[in-house]
Amino acid sequence: MTRTPPPKPQRPTPPSPPRSGSSSDGTAISKPYELIPFPKERPRLQRPAGHHKFHADRLHGTLFLTLKVQTSLHVSTGVVVMGSDIGSRVPLIKTMVQGVDQKLSIQGSSLKGCIRSVYEAITNSTLAVITSKYREKIPRERLPCRNKEELCPASQVFGALDWQGLIDFSDAKCESASFTTGFMPSLYAPRPQRQAYYTRGMVAGRKFYYHTIRAIDKGQNQGIAVQQASKEYTFTTQVHFMNLKPAELGTLLIVLGQDPKHPIALKVGGGKPIGMGTMTVTVREISAFADNQQRATEFKLPMLSKRYSSYTPSESDPLTGTSLQQFIQKTIQSAHSVLIQKPQLEQLTEVLRYPTEREPQPDMY
Repeated sequence: MTRTPPPKPQRPTPPSPPRSGSSSDGTAISKPYELIPFPKERPRLQRPAGHHKFHADRLHGTLFLTLKVQTSLHVSTGVVVMGSDIGSRVPLIKTMVQGVDQKLSIQGSSLKGCIRSVYEAITNSTLAVITSKYREKIPRERLPCRNKEELCPASQVFGALDWQGLIDFSDAKCESASFTTGFMPSLYAPRPQRQAYYTRGMVAGRKFYYHTIRAIDKGQNQGIAVQQASKEYTFTTQVHFMNLKPAELGTLLIVLGQDPKHPIALKVGGGKPIGMGTMTVTVREISAFADNQQRATEFKLPMLSKRYSSYTPSESDPLTGTSLQQFIQKTIQSAHSVLIQKPQLEQLTEVLRYPTEREPQPDMY
């Protein structure tokens, strides 16, 4: 008599990530992002201003910014260290950049990237970066600019291949020497093969995550330990600019949340799907100049030539208080009349609006 061998034990199938629009138990939930469609018109490509001189019809100077953390922030270095090495009690922890004074720092390149993505979306611009895997899915007119003599609005300001751009972001320094330890869930990689990402076989638009009232923290037993800046931490930084048109500077200020009709906040660093990285911006002062008497009079700015003809710059140079707000709103008005794509700005404002009452979705990672 032949014995039938007992069936081999089946290994449990690992859970797959929940699909967009449904939670792990099958109930419908809203996705934590939206795709902002591209403008219908092709981008207008122009030659950039250049760095060889200060143009008379443009503005030059520095923005002095304070960035306030509204939901826990982690900008990864890609390095995992022993917690004891940085004063944390957890065994291993993913780190953020810290200066020699042990204060957390946000790289200028990280700020520039998140700000540029919004600038691109609300102007008629190309994409800055794409992966070769999905190149054939990108509308041809939205491919990154490759000719430095023919650049879209965002590339003229932020830079492109062989073109440095007209603005420079300094690293943002935390005002506190402390940090907290957070516990992020494991996040799945984006899956742009989903049909929701496409319209007629082509990418439907730019992806932006909603702000939420808080970030999800899984706790030490379930989450990945990360070094982070908690709510209410503040960072300070400077943005230097030259040869910006008033509309270009105004668009940058809209992205920084300075338009009262479009109160948006930045999304910085990792953990965007679970509500991390919300930061609001305060423009403390602007040191701006013109090299043309008409432009200086229009925006109530000092003349560049007069400033540098003296060893003692005027104390009235920095714009603060009422004069600062008047200058900001004047440049924003110029942006709306010349550069802003209104439908895209309105849609993006619904995603990036802050404050918000939106709750994070615990099943969307």
